[in-house]
Amino acid sequence: MSESTRLRDAIEQSSWDGAWYRRAWFDDGSPLGTSNNAECRIDSIAQSWSVLSGAGDMHRARTAMDAVDTQLVHRSASLIQLLNPPFDHSDPNPGYIQGYVQGVRENGGQYTHAAVWVAMAFAALRDAKRAWELFTIIDPVNHAKSPDAIAVYKTEPYVLASDVYALAPHTGRGGWTWYTGSAGWMYQFIVESLLGLKLEAGKLRITPCVPADWNSFQIHYRYGEAVYHITVMQTPIENSRPRLTVDGVELFDPAIPMVDDGRQHVAEVRIPAAKS
Repeated sequence: MSESTRLRDAIEQSSWDGAWYRRAWFDDGSPLGTSNNAECRIDSIAQSWSVLSGAGDMHRARTAMDAVDTQLVHRSASLIQLLNPPFDHSDPNPGYIQGYVQGVRENGGQYTHAAVWVAMAFAALRDAKRAWELFTIIDPVNHAKSPDAIAVYKTEPYVLASDVYALAPHTGRGGWTWYTGSAGWMYQFIVESLLGLKLEAGKLRITPCVPADWNSFQIHYRYGEAVYHITVMQTPIENSRPRLTVDGVELFDPAIPMVDDGRQHVAEVRIPAAKS
């Protein structure tokens, strides 16, 4: 048995709390992120990575993500909390995180790295509806749709903020903008999780997670000096066999072979439509 298998089995045995995964343990053995905790009952990271790691029991992982949606996604405030309730007087003391004001940054605010991981996890579960809904929540442009929204957000709507405050009187306010780490994860989420582009060993695989009412979308993908003009079409579910053509030739490999030949290429990918 490999060490990764031992670790996975140990996590499943000790970390499941009944409706979500626990976050951690203190030195004295007491758990953090359980239904018995007054503070930090649930933390999104353990739930998201039960999916993204591919190591979590899939039934449990889906249950855990439902708990995230119910307890940490706040649609009316347009934010996704990292954990809830925030730390205040926890004993044992979790350390530096408790030094933040409640609802700010990691201490119960939206920490945008983790918010993106939540959306990525729903995309990995092929839940296009929730993945795209959470994308619109995280997208900073949507925090500036009106003068009132701008007055709440109080920061630049064209770059990602590291966090969004989650408790009154500052609910919805952005903090620490131009956060490149979150921006990098957001870019990966859009390109790989939603549009489904993954370059693997010189082949481009396209497994999108897009709304059912998208008939098609186009990608112009540069590979070295070559450019691939790719059209992805969703076909009726009864035409369930994916099809791929490159420069008019149908391929039976599900991935587009990338060739750096300086030429323009045309590819067409047909996939079964997503479930509504």
